[in-house]
Parts: sequence; structure tokens; C-alpha cells
Amino acid sequence: MGGVWWLILSALTIIPMIKLLPFFGINKYWSAVCLIPFGTIALLWWIGMRLQELEKR
Repeated sequence: MGGVWWLILSALTIIPMIKLLPFFGINKYWSAVCLIPFGTIALLWWIGMRLQELEKR
């Protein structure tokens, strides 16, 4: 049963990442990293770094 919840939560994070990542110039296939436990945190950090670069321009 725990695996089902993990798949549901992964899907709930992958779908928004697929839409957000191209906006920041990151390939949408990197959203698969959300399947790894700390992958979502790493992607959010990467998006934050890109956001800082965009603000400097």
C-alpha cells in the first residue's frame, strides 16, 4: 500500500515539473528525477538558481 501512495505523490510532483522546467530552460525529461526521494528538492534548487540568473539580466 505504501508503494501506491509513493506513486501518487510522485505523479503529483512530476506533472507540475513537466510544465515548469521548460520555462527555466531545463529539459522537461528531468522531471523524472522526482521519482528519487530527494530529486524534487534538487530540482527546486536548480529552478531557484536559474531564477536568480534570470533576475540578474
